[in-house]
Formats: sequence, C-alpha cells, structure tokens
Amino acid sequence: MSGLLSRLAEGLLLGDGAMGTLLADRGDLQGQPPEALLLRQPARIVAVHRAYLEAGAQLLTTNTFGGNRLRLARAGLARQVRELNRTAAALAREVAGTQALVGGCLGPTGTRRGEYAAATLQEVFAEQAAALAEGGADCLVLETLSALEEAQAALAGVRMATDLPVVCLMTFGANLRTATGVTPEEAAQALLSWGADVVGANCGLGPQQVEAVLCRMRQACPQASLAARPSAGLPRQVGKRAVYDLGPEAFAAAARRLAALGVRLLGACCGSTPACIAAMAKAVQKKR
Repeated sequence: MSGLLSRLAEGLLLGDGAMGTLLADRGDLQGQPPEALLLRQPARIVAVHRAYLEAGAQLLTTNTFGGNRLRLARAGLARQVRELNRTAAALAREVAGTQALVGGCLGPTGTRRGEYAAATLQEVFAEQAAALAEGGADCLVLETLSALEEAQAALAGVRMATDLPVVCLMTFGANLRTATGVTPEEAAQALLSWGADVVGANCGLGPQQVEAVLCRMRQACPQASLAARPSAGLPRQVGKRAVYDLGPEAFAAAARRLAALGVRLLGACCGSTPACIAAMAKAVQKKR
C-alpha cells in the first residue's frame, strides 16, 4: 500500500473514529486509562480497530492519545512508554494489514503552559513517536493541541525521531479559537512552517464548527492538505454514561460538506462510532 501523502494526492482518505469514548461506553476501562488495555486486554483494542476497518476506515489510529511519558505517569505507566506505543502500533498494523494505513496517535501532554521547557517536551514527543514508528505506524497524527508552543515542540520532537509524514490537528472552541487564543489562520500557517504535512482540526463542538475552522484554514493556506476529525458534539451525562446527540446521519452530511471543501483526510472524534464511519464512507462513496 502506498504511503499517506501519495494516497492523499489521489483523493480523500477516510480515517476512523473515537477510541476512548467508545471503550468507556462499552464499560471496558473500569477506571483505567485506555492505554492500559494494550497490555491487559489487547483483544478489546483489536476489536475496535476491526470494527472501524469493516466500517470503511482507510487509516486506523493507535490507542495512544495519552501515551506520552507525562500523561502515563499519572497511572504509574511512565516506564512503559516504549512498550505501550510499540504494542499499540503493532496491534493496529495487524488489523490493517494491506487494507489500511496506521496512524500513530499523539495527544497533548496535559501540562500547563511553561511548566516544562521546550526541550523537555520535544524529548517526550520524540520518545513516543520513535516507539510508534518501531511498531509499524505509517504516519503520525498529533491531535487536540491548543497551544502553538506545544505544537511546535511536538513537531520538533517527532522530526527528531522519524521522517514519517505528520498530521497535526488543533482543537477550537465556539469562538473559533483554541483555548490559548489561536485562530485557524495562525494555526495552519504555523504548523505548516514547522513541518506538518497535513493540518486541520479535531474534536471541538461538532462537524459544523470544524467545517468553519477548515474554511478559514483553506482561505489562509490554499495549497495545504487539510484534515478534519469532528466530535459528535458535547456529551450529556445520563446516569453514569456520557451521551452524544450526533449520530451517523449528521456525520454523513458533514462528510459530504467537508469533502466538497477539499478536505483530504476525514475521520471522527469523541462520541463517534463505527456506524458513524460507515455512514461517512457511504456518503463519500468509499468502498472497501
């Protein structure tokens, strides 16, 4: 199978949907971080990857959103960064086979701005990226970033560790700015200048908001390869469950609009399910 950039040059590539919220809804976590299941119950992770592949996903992202040293330390797993990330990539690679690409997922460190020096953050991201590459990732997906300082450190760290293509996504609020005040235009221009191959937005308040962000990124950077992974909106707490209101129909409609906008990498985030990806695949006529 050709690599990410050549696939994107050919047309739209459909990614997968949420991992953490799906595992939580199924009752798989039991107070554990999703990454803990990689070693304790890997079959549960494999089942999610397989469900997304069967739904039509052409890019499977690893169960490593919180797989960096600083986040894993909260669960006493800081010494297992390499093992967890290599395992996650290998599991996704096993399911993907020759049918799909594997994207190594890297989320934010969850630290305060200025809490760690840029050099330390670079080392943290480099460590995770190297392990994902060793495990068989075809590309890396940095997502849910809000501060440009962390994004810059993440991209620098990733480039220290590997030459795999990098997708970099930031998360925006209702005012179409990140939590640190970054605009879509500022994000796209900065991320591209720091070496991201694909830029875009993920999570947020839902597909319409992500679409608005991508429109502004497209205007600022007409030649950029764009990616969108919207959430299913904001959750409501029903008993012990987080319930999302947007389902497959909303994602199908969003897929058509985002594809028309010229988005090259399309997937979904929090609250989405394999049914959402199947609806998106049908909407953009992606057939396995």
